[in-house]
Amino acid sequence: MDVLEKCRSWTAEHLRAPGSDCYYPAITDTFGGTEVDFQGRRVIMAASHDYLGLSAEPRVREAAVAAVRRFGTSLGGSRAVSGSLDLHEELENRLARFLGQEAAAVLPSGYQANLMLAPLLTKDCYVFNDLSNHASLDEVIRLGDAEEHKFLHGDMSHLEELLASAAETAGKLVLTDGIFSVDGDICKLPDLMKLADRYGAHVVVDSSHDLGVLGPTGAGAADHFGLQPLLITSALSKSLASVGGVIAGPADVIHYLRYHARTSLFTAAASPANVAAALAALDILQTEPEHRARVLDLAEQLHNGLRALGYDTGASVTPIVPVLARGRERCLRMWRELLQAGVFTAPMTYPGVRTGREVLRITLTAAHTDQQLADVLTAFEEVGRKESLIPQTPHGAHTAVRVVRPAGIPATATAASTS
Repeated sequence: MDVLEKCRSWTAEHLRAPGSDCYYPAITDTFGGTEVDFQGRRVIMAASHDYLGLSAEPRVREAAVAAVRRFGTSLGGSRAVSGSLDLHEELENRLARFLGQEAAAVLPSGYQANLMLAPLLTKDCYVFNDLSNHASLDEVIRLGDAEEHKFLHGDMSHLEELLASAAETAGKLVLTDGIFSVDGDICKLPDLMKLADRYGAHVVVDSSHDLGVLGPTGAGAADHFGLQPLLITSALSKSLASVGGVIAGPADVIHYLRYHARTSLFTAAASPANVAAALAALDILQTEPEHRARVLDLAEQLHNGLRALGYDTGASVTPIVPVLARGRERCLRMWRELLQAGVFTAPMTYPGVRTGREVLRITLTAAHTDQQLADVLTAFEEVGRKESLIPQTPHGAHTAVRVVRPAGIPATATAASTS
């Protein structure tokens, strides 16, 4: 068998027939992040995880430009042998303090930050993995040698059953997202950490989607619950408006991983521009909580507006708003219909979600306007009725959604439903 045969059958027509050619769309302009130019049309971008709307913020842009002027575009090699910039070390120190940890390591991507866990997953260990965790946490388990046990999403009884069955003398690590990237629900960190403590396990939280969104200081799920897991990982591409990843934890653990994780040793350093942009975004995140309040306001209004129309947005109370599409073909068709109506969403089908759990994922950022929110709801009303996902006339039932706001940060707008 020719190893390339499978590639030859994966043609453009093969993708076009089931509608899968909606992935990898080419965007020619971003207009400040809230709108994009797609195939010659200006549409609302409702599929970005730039939660605080900082990717187009002038201070963030200028920091990236200044870093390129000073350091160039690349270090040209691994930090282990080619050296680190003071920018890298500054970002690591700042993020460690922000996340309440002793030390941190910055990687070129969030995916790589999770892969850096691999040296901890040795043969004498058990790893417990929530079924809805990000794919990068699945991948690091494949790289390691630990025995994997998947527990049903958010099911603490199932997790306890698995923990209780593990050998007492074995090392144990529990992995969870802080905010789950498709369903948008928040992990049950207090319950999870109680179980971990009872059975001698450590906890790792991937805070890619909750850093900048949850907690009194915006430091994520651990901050939100007032708890401290062993390790926190995060992408820098969401609230920190850049590209890269971080892993933060005890100094001895981070030091060990720097010298044993292939994902750190054998990859080029994060670019100066990306590191500088993340530093500038972190400054804004820590000093201007109104961005966090704004994205939570918009999320609350979007949830309530969609539910008032008759949509099911699941258990989410966060800026990740999943609309259950009930079928792959309908999900992809609705993506196109919403695009025609001027709204760019994220169609989540297998392997991003299990078959039968297809959703259109919507995310608005702090930079979106009230009018753009209203336009998104109008588009979903038109398309939902066309697809018979919602009643032909508003049913009037308003299902309240309480977005859990960071302590001490009031709402900046009144949540309202739209029919």
